[in-house]
Amino acid sequence: MAAGTRLAGLLSPDNKSARSSFSSVREDDAGLAQSFTSSKISSFSHLHLAADSSSGDEAAIDDSSPPPSPPLSRPASHKLDTMATTTLTSTITHFQTPLTQPHSRLHGCWVPAVAADSFQGWKAIDVKGKLASRSFGDLQSLKVVWSAPSTPKKPRSPGRPAPGTAPIERLPVEILGPIIEMLVLDVPPNGETARNVDLMSLLLTSRTLHTATLNALYKNITIPHSRIFRKFLSHVTQNQELGTIVRRLDFSHFNPMSLFLSAKERASTRNLTPETLLQCLELTPHLREFLAQEYIDDEIDINVLKKLFFDLPRLKAVDLCGCSSALFRTAMTAFVQDDVDWTMPLSISRLSLHRCVNLPPAVFDTILPRLTNLTHLDVAGTRISDEALHSIPYTARITHLNLAKCNGLTADGIIEFLTYHPAVKDTLVYLSLAADFRSHQIFDEEDTSRLLAIMPHTLRSLSLKGSKMTPAHIPLLRPLTKHLEELALGRGLKVVDMDRLFVPDPEPVDEDEDVDMDGEVKAQLAWVPHTLKYLDLSDYIGGELDLSALFSSQCSIMKRHSAPLEVVEVADELYRRLSKSPVLGNAGWSITEFGSRAWIVRRPDSGAGDSGARSWKMGASYWGMRKVPVAVADVGGMYGSYMFKRGL
Repeated sequence: MAAGTRLAGLLSPDNKSARSSFSSVREDDAGLAQSFTSSKISSFSHLHLAADSSSGDEAAIDDSSPPPSPPLSRPASHKLDTMATTTLTSTITHFQTPLTQPHSRLHGCWVPAVAADSFQGWKAIDVKGKLASRSFGDLQSLKVVWSAPSTPKKPRSPGRPAPGTAPIERLPVEILGPIIEMLVLDVPPNGETARNVDLMSLLLTSRTLHTATLNALYKNITIPHSRIFRKFLSHVTQNQELGTIVRRLDFSHFNPMSLFLSAKERASTRNLTPETLLQCLELTPHLREFLAQEYIDDEIDINVLKKLFFDLPRLKAVDLCGCSSALFRTAMTAFVQDDVDWTMPLSISRLSLHRCVNLPPAVFDTILPRLTNLTHLDVAGTRISDEALHSIPYTARITHLNLAKCNGLTADGIIEFLTYHPAVKDTLVYLSLAADFRSHQIFDEEDTSRLLAIMPHTLRSLSLKGSKMTPAHIPLLRPLTKHLEELALGRGLKVVDMDRLFVPDPEPVDEDEDVDMDGEVKAQLAWVPHTLKYLDLSDYIGGELDLSALFSSQCSIMKRHSAPLEVVEVADELYRRLSKSPVLGNAGWSITEFGSRAWIVRRPDSGAGDSGARSWKMGASYWGMRKVPVAVADVGGMYGSYMFKRGL
C-alpha cells in the first residue's frame, strides 16, 4: 500500500494544468502558528498517457501490463464488481500480546500467522519483462526482489547474535512497534519523493522485523484516490492476512478529480463503489477507525452502514464529515428504519457527523441511545434535537462535544443536558456551542449567564460564538480563563471589557483602614494568571472591533505580558486592513489568513517555545479547530479544510 501510493511521484510542481485541491490542506510546521500550506495537485486526467509513454520507473501504474489475477489487475475500465465472485482463501491470523499486558486484547496487534520466509506481500508481477512490479518500486530501486536466489551463508562472527536474538528483535511488541512506526511517512497526494524505503529494507532484515514492519505499513491506510484503493483491495484480496493488520481506513485525502475529468469516466472505472467498499470492510475484520468524507458519500450505502455499525466489533471511530448527498441521506434513513436489532449497544465511541446537514432527526434519535461508550461526538450543522441529545446513555463519558450551528437545539435543552447529564459531568475537555449570529441565536444574555455558571473545570476549549454577552459576564468568564486554553467570545463586548480577562480590576481602598498598598497592588497580588493561548473575536465584524483600542497602550491583550496568549482570531475582512498596518510588527505580532479565517499571531521569542500540540487535539498543533477529530493523526485533507479553513 505504502509503495503503491508513489503514484504521487508523477506530479510535477510546474504542471500548469494543476487544480487547487483540499487534499493539500495541512499545518506548516516550519512557520508561525496558524500557517497552513495549500499546494496544488497535477491533474491525473491523462495519467494513462504518461504511463504508456514512460519507459522508466517514474510511472506508478501501468495498466497495460498482464494482470496477475483476472478480477483485480485489469485496466481501469474493467468492472471490478466481478471481484465478488472471486474465491477467497481463509484468513489465518495470530494475536501478538504485549509483554506488559499479556492478557490484553486491545494493546497488542494481529499479524499474519505465516512464516516471513514464505510471505509475499507484493507479488512479483511481470511488467514489460521486469520482475518487480511498479506497485513496489521502492524494492526495485533497492535491486532486490522477493524471489532472489539464496546465497551461501557467511560464517557468523564471534559475538554476533543468533538469528532472532538481536537486541532490537527481543524488544516487546509495544516498544518495537512504535519505533518502526516512526519511519512511516504520511501519504500526501502531492508527494514527489520515494516513500517508506527504510520500511522496505526492514521487510528483508529478519523474520521478527518483517512481521513488525508489515504491521506498521498496513496499520493505517490512506486512500488519496480510487486507483490506490483498487491496488490496496487487490493486495488484501490476494493476501487476506494483510487485511487483519489494518486498523484505520482513511479517506480524508480522497480526491475524485485526481484521475478523471468527468463523473461519467469515474463511474465507468468502478474502482470505488459500494460493492468494493463493502468487500474492503469484509477483508479488514479488525478495523478500529473508518474516516470518510463528502467525496465518497455516494459509496456509503445501507450495506456499508450495516457493516460499520454492526459487524465490526472492534470499530471505535466513524467519521462521516460532510456526507450530505441524496444517496447518503436515503441510505442513512433506510438504515435506521431497517428491521435490525436496535436494542443492542454499538461499539463506536467516537462519532462525527460534522456538517451532515440533510440527515433527518430520526437518525440521531435512533443511533445516539446506542452509543454506550461515547467519548467524542461532533454533530455540528445537523438537525439533532433536544430529545436525541438527552437520549445519550448515562454510561457515556464525553470529552469532546461539538454542537455548533445545531439550530434544532434550544438553550434550555443544552443547559439542562450540561447541568444534569452524567455523560458530561467532569469529563468535558472540548465544547463548541457556536452559532452564526447572522441567521440564528441560541443564547441570550440570561442563557449565557446560566451557561457560564455550569462550565466544568476540566474544560480546555470553549466556543460561545454567536451568543449574547454583556460586561456583566466578565466575572463569570474570568474563572474559566484560569484553565481554558481556547476561548471564543460572543457578541456585545467592547475591547475594554475583553481586557478585563487579562488584568485585575483595581479594588477601592478603604480610607478608614491603615494600609500601605493601594487597591490596584492588592488586586495584582491576589490575581491568578490566565492560561489562554487562543482568543476568538471573529464575531466582531466591520467596525464592531475597535482596532485602535485593541492596540492602544491602555489595552493589555496585545502586550507582551498577556502571554501565554499566542493567537487572536479576527473577522477575515480585517485581514487586508491589518496586513498593511505597521502596528502589528511594532507590537511583535503578525497576521495570517487561510480560507475564510484570519489570525493575529504573536511572533515567538528566541527558543522553540510551545508547539501547541495537546493530547486533546489528537494530532493538531494549531489553535481554534472547528471540527472534532476522532483519530490521532496529522491535520490534512478534507478534515484540515473543515477544521481550520472554514468559519464555522
